[in-house]
Amino acid sequence: MIELFLIGIGTGNPDHVTAEAAKAMNAADMILIPLKGADKADLAGLRMAICRACVTNPTTRIDSFDLPVRDAATPDYLSRVADWHDAIAALWEDRIRAHVAEGGGPRVVLLVWGDPSLYDSTLRIAERVGRRLPLTLRVIPGITAIQMLCAAHAIPLNDLAAPVVITTGRQLRDRGWPDGADTAVVMLDAGGAFQSLAPEGIDIWWGAYVGMAEQILIQGPLAEVGSKIVEVRAQARAAYGWIMDIYLMRLRDDSYSV
Repeated sequence: MIELFLIGIGTGNPDHVTAEAAKAMNAADMILIPLKGADKADLAGLRMAICRACVTNPTTRIDSFDLPVRDAATPDYLSRVADWHDAIAALWEDRIRAHVAEGGGPRVVLLVWGDPSLYDSTLRIAERVGRRLPLTLRVIPGITAIQMLCAAHAIPLNDLAAPVVITTGRQLRDRGWPDGADTAVVMLDAGGAFQSLAPEGIDIWWGAYVGMAEQILIQGPLAEVGSKIVEVRAQARAAYGWIMDIYLMRLRDDSYSV
């Protein structure tokens, strides 16, 4: 029976790896590091830096694999993602089978940005692998980008006794401001989805690389700082070759309408 550990590693800062996560990494027989192409080399490098900082067991093997490229030709987004997940699951299966065939132990670890439960597909991919391999799945939670954003700006996630909606840039563009909430947290935004909203009456707290040395923070009325965020985001992406950002928006009153 293979034990597959999905370990949340926060936003890339080794100091944010929990003691439980470090213990599991040191008990692993193999840690799999995905490579996402030349422009994402720093992401693999951050995972490797976390391994160097946290793994002291000399018998733990660290292996890497190239992630497949998502097919942009398939018109339906969900079908496109499902096919991509199938391809990734096949790669995981191949790596795990090869590891076991070479006499490797049964504990395999994958390091997941943030937390595996929040807007991440690692659990869905692991479910696919479990259909073909005898697999026991273990999840070790991590610090989320939402926690890091709120901590960096020193703000609460919610207004007093008020609900919060966590959504994506795609949903914000397609559906506008979420119904029934004064606060919206937006993840997985390809860039500037907030520009689809009428900005009056909205405050925004934006962060890129939150919790890391490269951290960038901007906050203020959306009407005043929205264009600055778009500009700074583009500059940061060009400088580093990749970007991870997140933002929280809050209505100043209940008079906002899309």
